[in-house]
Amino acid sequence: MSSESTTTADTHDTIQVRGARENNLDNVSVDIPKRRLSVFTGLSGSGKSSLVFGTIAAESQRLINETYTAFLQSFMPSVGRPDVDSLRNLSAAIIVDQERMGANSRSTVGTATDAHAMLRIVYSRAGTPRLEPSSAFSFNNSEGMCPECEGLGRTNQVDLAELYDRDLSLNEGAITVPGFAVDSWYWQIFANSGLLDADKKLRDYTDQEWQDFLHKPITKVKVGTSNLTYEGLVPKIKRTYLAKDREKMQSAIRAFVDRAVVFSVCPECAGTRLNAAAREVKVNGRTITECASMQISDLAEFVREIDEAAVKPLVDTLGHTLESLVEVGLGYLSLDRESGTLSGGEAQRVKMVRHLGSSLSDVTYVFDEPTVGLHPHDIERMNNLLLSLRDKGNTVLVVEHKPETIAIADHVVDLGPGAGPTGGTVTYTGDVAGLRASGTLTGDHLDHRARLRESVRTPSGTIPIRGASTHNLQDVSVDIPLGVLTVVTGVAGSGKSSLIHGALPGREGVVVVDQSAIRGSRRSNPATYTGLLDPVRTAFARANKVKPSLFSANSEGACPECKGAGVIYTDLAMMAGVASTCEQCEGRRFKTEVLEHKLRGKDISQVLAMSMVEARDFFTSGQARTILDRMYDVGLGYLGLGQPLTTLSGGERQRLKLAISMAKKGAVYVLDEPTTGLHLADVDRLLALLDRLVRDGNTVVVIEHHQAVMAHADHLIDLGPGAGHDGGRVVFEGTPAELVERGQTLTARHLRTYLGL
Repeated sequence: MSSESTTTADTHDTIQVRGARENNLDNVSVDIPKRRLSVFTGLSGSGKSSLVFGTIAAESQRLINETYTAFLQSFMPSVGRPDVDSLRNLSAAIIVDQERMGANSRSTVGTATDAHAMLRIVYSRAGTPRLEPSSAFSFNNSEGMCPECEGLGRTNQVDLAELYDRDLSLNEGAITVPGFAVDSWYWQIFANSGLLDADKKLRDYTDQEWQDFLHKPITKVKVGTSNLTYEGLVPKIKRTYLAKDREKMQSAIRAFVDRAVVFSVCPECAGTRLNAAAREVKVNGRTITECASMQISDLAEFVREIDEAAVKPLVDTLGHTLESLVEVGLGYLSLDRESGTLSGGEAQRVKMVRHLGSSLSDVTYVFDEPTVGLHPHDIERMNNLLLSLRDKGNTVLVVEHKPETIAIADHVVDLGPGAGPTGGTVTYTGDVAGLRASGTLTGDHLDHRARLRESVRTPSGTIPIRGASTHNLQDVSVDIPLGVLTVVTGVAGSGKSSLIHGALPGREGVVVVDQSAIRGSRRSNPATYTGLLDPVRTAFARANKVKPSLFSANSEGACPECKGAGVIYTDLAMMAGVASTCEQCEGRRFKTEVLEHKLRGKDISQVLAMSMVEARDFFTSGQARTILDRMYDVGLGYLGLGQPLTTLSGGERQRLKLAISMAKKGAVYVLDEPTTGLHLADVDRLLALLDRLVRDGNTVVVIEHHQAVMAHADHLIDLGPGAGHDGGRVVFEGTPAELVERGQTLTARHLRTYLGL
């Protein structure tokens, strides 16, 4: 990389970025102080993540990965060199993002934080009766796992009727499991094993044939000159399909498993995962399985009472880890909670706790909206943890919208002035006081506050919820008013999602718009997902008097070299695979002859490269304009029509789904934290959109922590008073004005502070 001069007095005290052009960054050069807390602000799509994650963190990780052997690199994700002239004074970057922690059923909160490992050692040294090795308390080790469920805590029962058709023979396709069709590899092993008559209908099988077909253990059989491994259908399915994480299954296999397999709590260990010997050992009257199932806030108290000299240092470290989980608002979880069931915000906070006890210093921690999913009460505690990481001598970089976190920054980098093509420049860099006076969109909105409604709307009826007891809900009965905006709030873990998602989905007219991943390939983009591509292709076809399918990169119009992907994926064996721009179409995805067809001077690849805002000016009427208007209304005007869906955040995915479902009338919309990822200036637009949905005759129910949304509501339902077993009750129900006037809850306190009352 080229060397650059700098005006900074001590060049080693700043991370120097010169000429960053990743995504929409417009040749950005900026100095970021090391060993300080820097917050990056700006509209969604302004370039914050491109600078912090796509440039600084990506280059740090790439340089570290290059120190490993080629063999080790083959197991690491491929990280390309970011588009930047130079980056100086980088330290090792640890990314603490909102990516879910995977659906591996053997990974729990306890294993992910090492709390369970410490607890196992405590039980091996201080438990009675004594089991010396700590592995004897591990459900992921043969010494400790329950032999019945092999440490999973649940068993599965296969519905045999879903596996085959008794009226058919193997040659007629009797096996109905995905991947076992006639002439498939699995089918050939059954048909050619010599154990079964491939022309015989299954209903005519003898007892021995049924046993061989369904349950025969692994055995070698000779087929021609080859020795093959034969295994009965049931153990074969369990080994090849059921041992996989559900989220990693192909859709057809996932649907089959959901249909054919019944999971139930293991009868041997009652779901605790451990064998009988491990379940009998006690410390201070409690078993390790009881500890793992306790609410973490309660477990922290229990651990503090363990007074054994042999484990004193370990107990102190374990207690600190548990208290850190409480501090980040996760005290309502338990150590046996599966990692795959955590939300993105919960997963990020669990990862954060892993680093709080680290001996590392002078590293760079990178956070992506750490306040997601947090009540204002919990944000205070999160801020303290960010400051504690800084005070250990680390550089902390935070992408954030919440004013409470921006306020504690040592340094702010504001990007903009707009989003997408109108963003990508540094509009301000300095302290928070300077940001307020900077005249930027962020500075102008930092102290902006939504006001209480002058008058609330009158409900047209109610949706009754009676006796809700999912998770920590304590027999909750409440009425959701129809025809108004209702906000459900409370601290993290108070039961908001359990109440709403446990009672409303599935009812007639209810539309759930959440932040879950959007299924689709890496070819999927907003244009294909919203249906926008259909009227666009039709417009091109009419203008050029050709078939619409020519203008699909997944059909006739696709570049023959890259098959319409725009890139060529190359497997480099031991080296990490790479994606390179297709030389034939230069990344434009279409055949050359297709690109010769124009619509008002633009070819199809140029249109797909537009942002939603640019496309609104290009398509001024018809179905395309209607879809584009909805995308703009939900705050996604900066998205590119052809941008891969895999690049969208949870908040962006939710708003994309909302844009698609907005055509419905008389519906009950359920939204889960729609302010996620929204800049302060965009929150007002979201509130206007929610009002419009209500004006159109819909009911809107929002699970939300943002005080602006609370203040704007017609009706509030506040759950608490705390989290976990300290929550699960309705602690207030009424208008925001009534909550501010007489409420005594944590929400009431923070809403009064927000409104300056």
